[in-house]
Amino acid sequence: MSIRYVLKEGVAGLRRTRLASFTSIFSLFIAVFLIGLLTRAGFNAYDVAQSLRQQVEVEIFLQDLDQQTTDEIESRLQQIEFVESMVYISKDSAAAIFQEEFGVGSESLASLRFLPASFRLMIDAEANINEVDQVVSEINEWSGVDEVKFNLALLQMLQSRIEMSALVGGSIVLVVILAAIALVYNTIRLTIYSKRELIRAMKLVGATNGFIRRPFLVEGLIQGLIAGVVASGLLYILFSFIIPAQLPQVGVLGWPYGEWYYLTGGMILLAVVMGWWGSRWASRKFIRDATVYS
Repeated sequence: MSIRYVLKEGVAGLRRTRLASFTSIFSLFIAVFLIGLLTRAGFNAYDVAQSLRQQVEVEIFLQDLDQQTTDEIESRLQQIEFVESMVYISKDSAAAIFQEEFGVGSESLASLRFLPASFRLMIDAEANINEVDQVVSEINEWSGVDEVKFNLALLQMLQSRIEMSALVGGSIVLVVILAAIALVYNTIRLTIYSKRELIRAMKLVGATNGFIRRPFLVEGLIQGLIAGVVASGLLYILFSFIIPAQLPQVGVLGWPYGEWYYLTGGMILLAVVMGWWGSRWASRKFIRDATVYS
């Protein structure tokens, strides 16, 4: 079968069922556009959450220890996997920080050096919350450790919000994808029905199901390509020109992986796959048995 014939029949199928084809393309456009919006919003929400997670610290206040014991505690802390970085704050440094934060009048109090030395640990944003909490509890029992401060509630809240957003967003995306594929399926079914006499004749002269099916697959691919290009183009224009002109602060939102073409390219690919899958589903079902056209 020539590629020219397949493409010609695929485009002809769009013309035969114009209203259904438009509905299918429009549904694919809406689906892919919504998925693009959710992906952009979700990426930035996740990025903000990860930034907040990186700001969560574990502060370990020490008793009055000699240098050797302090070094031993530092060595044990460095072996913890989820510790991204660590800062040691001596009693003198703690007094200087206290004086800087409280300003004039705090000099005399700071000179008493009443604040303990401490280690401040920055946690890896990908660290497991339960693991961090367990290790923090163990550190609290170490000899020489006076107190450990760790904002577990904030980490749990961030984790809960990320999981809930992923669940809700994923559910919406799944429903939208299934609805769009179902509309493509219905469009191809109508196209097949409009060519039922030709298909029956082709089968009588020995045409295989695969031979008959290819133009319908091309039709689905074309529908997906049109919808994907329009949806990705609109998303790019919306976030690059329209929204920043009205809401300049939105211009700081990042694209996934730092470039616009990753998301828009993914949207086009998704639309093509959805169009192909819907057409494949319909063509396999209704071309397999010629009796469906009687």
